[in-house]
Amino acid sequence: MPLSQKPMRYGHTEGHTDVCFNDAGSCIVTCGSDGDVRIWESLDDDDPKSINVGEKAYSFALKNGKLITAASNNAVQIHTFPDGVPDGILTRFTMNANHVAFNADGSKVAAGSSDFLVKIVEVADSSQQKTFRGHDAPVLSVSFDPQDAFLASASCDGSVRVWKIAEQICEKSWPLLQKCNDVVDAKSICRLAWQPKKGKFLAIPVEKVVKLYRRDTWEQQFDLSDNFISQPLNVVAWSPCGQFVAAGSVGGCIVVWNVDTQECLERVKHEKGYTICGLAWHPEGSQVAYTDTEGNLGLLENVCGADRKQSNTKASAPASKDYDDLFDEDDNEDFLNRDFIEPQSSPKAVTNYEDEDDDLTVASGRPRNRGAIIEDDENSIDLGLLKASSAPDKQGEEEDQESLPPVPPQSSTQRPFYDGPVPTPRQKPFQSGSTPVHLTHRFMVWNSIGIIRCYNDEQDNAIEVEFHDTAIHHAMHLPNSLNHTMADLSSEAILLACESTEELVSKLHCIHFNSWDSNKEWTVDMPPDEDIEAICLGQGWAACATSALLVRVFTVGGVQKEVFSLPGPVVSVAGHGEQLLVVFHRGTGFDGDQCLGIQLVELGKKKRQILHGDPLPLSWKSYLTWVGFSAEGTPSYVDSKGVVRMLNRGLGNTWTPVCDTREHSKGKSDHCWIVGIHESPQQLRCIPCKGAKFPPTLPRPAVAVLPFKLPFCQTATDKGQMEEQFWRSVLFHNYLEYLSQNGYECDESAKSRASQEQQNLLMKMFALSCTLEREFRCMELAELMTQNAMSLAVKYASRSRKLNLAQRLSELAAEKSAELAAVEEPGEEEEEDFRSHLNAGYSNTPTEWSQSKVRSLQRQQSTEASSEAEEGEEEEDVSEEAKPMTHDPPQCRNATLSKSAKAVIVSNSQGRVNPFKVSSSQKDPVAHSTSILDNMTRLPKKNPAPTRRTTASKEKGPVIKPLVPKPKSKQAAAAAFFQPRTPSSEKKTTTDEKGAKTEAAPPETQASTENGEDKRPKTGFQMWLEENRSLILADNADFEETEIIREGMARFRVLSPEERMTWTERAKGREAGDSGERKKRKHPESVNGDGQESPEQKSEENNSSAKKPKPADQMGIQKLSAFAFKQS
Repeated sequence: MPLSQKPMRYGHTEGHTDVCFNDAGSCIVTCGSDGDVRIWESLDDDDPKSINVGEKAYSFALKNGKLITAASNNAVQIHTFPDGVPDGILTRFTMNANHVAFNADGSKVAAGSSDFLVKIVEVADSSQQKTFRGHDAPVLSVSFDPQDAFLASASCDGSVRVWKIAEQICEKSWPLLQKCNDVVDAKSICRLAWQPKKGKFLAIPVEKVVKLYRRDTWEQQFDLSDNFISQPLNVVAWSPCGQFVAAGSVGGCIVVWNVDTQECLERVKHEKGYTICGLAWHPEGSQVAYTDTEGNLGLLENVCGADRKQSNTKASAPASKDYDDLFDEDDNEDFLNRDFIEPQSSPKAVTNYEDEDDDLTVASGRPRNRGAIIEDDENSIDLGLLKASSAPDKQGEEEDQESLPPVPPQSSTQRPFYDGPVPTPRQKPFQSGSTPVHLTHRFMVWNSIGIIRCYNDEQDNAIEVEFHDTAIHHAMHLPNSLNHTMADLSSEAILLACESTEELVSKLHCIHFNSWDSNKEWTVDMPPDEDIEAICLGQGWAACATSALLVRVFTVGGVQKEVFSLPGPVVSVAGHGEQLLVVFHRGTGFDGDQCLGIQLVELGKKKRQILHGDPLPLSWKSYLTWVGFSAEGTPSYVDSKGVVRMLNRGLGNTWTPVCDTREHSKGKSDHCWIVGIHESPQQLRCIPCKGAKFPPTLPRPAVAVLPFKLPFCQTATDKGQMEEQFWRSVLFHNYLEYLSQNGYECDESAKSRASQEQQNLLMKMFALSCTLEREFRCMELAELMTQNAMSLAVKYASRSRKLNLAQRLSELAAEKSAELAAVEEPGEEEEEDFRSHLNAGYSNTPTEWSQSKVRSLQRQQSTEASSEAEEGEEEEDVSEEAKPMTHDPPQCRNATLSKSAKAVIVSNSQGRVNPFKVSSSQKDPVAHSTSILDNMTRLPKKNPAPTRRTTASKEKGPVIKPLVPKPKSKQAAAAAFFQPRTPSSEKKTTTDEKGAKTEAAPPETQASTENGEDKRPKTGFQMWLEENRSLILADNADFEETEIIREGMARFRVLSPEERMTWTERAKGREAGDSGERKKRKHPESVNGDGQESPEQKSEENNSSAKKPKPADQMGIQKLSAFAFKQS
């Protein structure tokens, strides 16, 4: 019978781990760095008995019901076995004891410590001790001669010594090892061993060979070596019969030799390369238990059996295999648990993907499973075969009949081994949230609804269902007579499935506990030769994926529905609501990578496929460990490297990594077992597994919550941290858009909170970029802002004296306003003609429509009701500033403006607006607010959002005034507007703003006002500039108009507040005195044949109302300013 391997399992925490069998071989005993000695009835024992012997256990020995341990208290203790009752201290050292060993009859114990001493103590009388001095460094290991005549010891001083026990002298010493100062620095712990019974040989692991020295003569007989060993050997162990030697290496190799023939019989390699630090043979010699430095425990069975010895003396018949045979599943073997063979020249381990516990792959001298290696031609031979053929005592008639004709040895350069990429075995199907099937007590599923456990032992074979919320259903206990291995749980039903047997077909069993009738269970038998491999539940449906590459969908009541084919073998399925997620093999992966695809199907009224078998991204050399949905319905999955990825619906259904669970694991052997993902709040719920990959069923494991973190660069800086927070907020609120688009109820408060959070982060990043003089970056951030946040950004930029940035931000705000208006206007005004729809949100040059048509429109507005007249005055005011013209007839445009009550007024053709011109809002106190600070203070009255309209309301939000399109006037207009305000008057700034805009008017506007000098009242700054223009030109004769205005603003600012107030009062007095004269001058231009009054009067009224905002407006502005200039 060939050698077989059991999956490795967690035994102790990370660190040195020792192992042995009890005298009867009925149990395995281990000790580890956690200070526990554990007694395992079998490798599958989920509840081993533990005996705590100290903070840390370095070594132990077991014989005749006595357990000897070397713990971290510098003492060698004795306990009873298996009770674990302390029975005293045998001896003490000044430092830790590193190794202890019994003699053949169990009457004596030898111990070597870090204080350079070796002691032998009588178990019956601990006062009888012998001390051996001579090592110059810590002692690594000790071993008794079976005849109790000699004791061997290895030390960090590089020597291996043989002591004569009776005389307490050194009989022989060999300088074989590399010198070091401490055990932790040793290249190898050099666990040497004497041959049982007669002690003919002493086996010492030295570098990559095992040296055998003959007793009495102390001469080296021979070396045991193999090309498979790539790193130094760490430990050796003799079989009870004394015929075989097993050795484990630092690189994770386990090799077994026949001492008589010096032939290598078994080769096993640890796939993760963990150091083998413990080896023990079963008393009957058929099993070898081993441990590694990560605390894992493994077992090899059928080691060197009688039939095994014969099979290794003859050649392996070369088989012609093509590539397709590599993953042939006709024999129904588990390819992730089978033994793989690799050629001598390339001892690479094949990775196991079904169970992370299965950490070993076998590389032996003959093929054990067909198709496990690509054999290039019949000339490929095995080194073990050549050695066996050279042993004359192993050749007989039977071997001659079965073996091939002799083949001459070939050099390694002549052996045509395949050296290309190695295909990766396909990952086997699994259920998310379940533990391995081979465990007697296991979790069948753990999700956000509840837990399903399975108990399959000698006493009971049952399933227990527990709900997190008992309001859904009470706990249930179900018999497991059909041996169900798969389960899923939802708020409606329990779904179970079992594999087929020789007598029974595969069955799907559903318990619909949410049903209102009395028959709550149903079962469906699969067709013959079709096994269920994965199952899941959704809202009102159940699905299973089968070995026939089919997905079968049922209603939760048992009605068969859709059946569709998969492009490859299924890996796992998951359901949530109407969504079905299927992961399958798209092809064959190479060099440790899996090649997986994913399909996402919606099974609602509108059935559609979202993901069409797209490749599933995985970490390098990893495999899938969990796949499912967040509590909000976003597909997610986790790979074996601990990386959590989530579907980014806002980026074309791509996958974004949102967490790396390994960052939260202290040790390499620690893992996080995922049980659920939540987007609101952002939580990854998992069970931390110390030194294991999955939790035990008892005691009940505790659930931990991990934070999400996108893998952004430089997250230690403020910039990187805020960027990560912003995009994570965007990603984790995509589900709100998905829910609203698919007709689900959506929490509006969650939307507003998310928007507020994102805009706050954008403003912080904007302020940081302004501080760092990164104005272009500021513009990039502004692209992501809402209108309110952009208005705040403009103010921040202007008060930070960044006028160019403020101007560009104003233009950007105008463009966004135009785009929003273009989207909204066609849906609101059905009566507009086609030109209105085509030109919504855009302005035209003044030459396209006559000035008289616009004024006619303004005169028509003046005749409407008082509330509509206020709106008309607002619109008229903007028209007077920038002269926007449209294709619409005046009557249609008038109706549109009077009915729609826009919060955003479209600017000129270049789309440049002033986001700070705020009109009074007097009519509608119920308008909804999306301002950041309004949301914070929850003011009920204002609607500063420039993009929303309330058709039933006649109040208008902040009106964005258009800026002048002339390039030379940009800085002048911005500079005039963003002058520092004097504390004496708010009205002064408004007047200065108007004056600056009047001076910066484009040629078209100036042409239209040639015949009327002062259409608008002059500000104090304008009057001061008129009187001081000659002085400025005298000092700077080559100044252009914009430069004159800029210089004038600079000089005007340095005036005292009293002087500036004087100019402002003069401007007001002139406005009152010249009011009648202006009306006379403007009358010819603004009055039609109908004799209607001038719209400028309405403009002035509207401006005066805008100069006196309500107290709530002032509060909002103050809070915005305070937020913008808050010190970080």
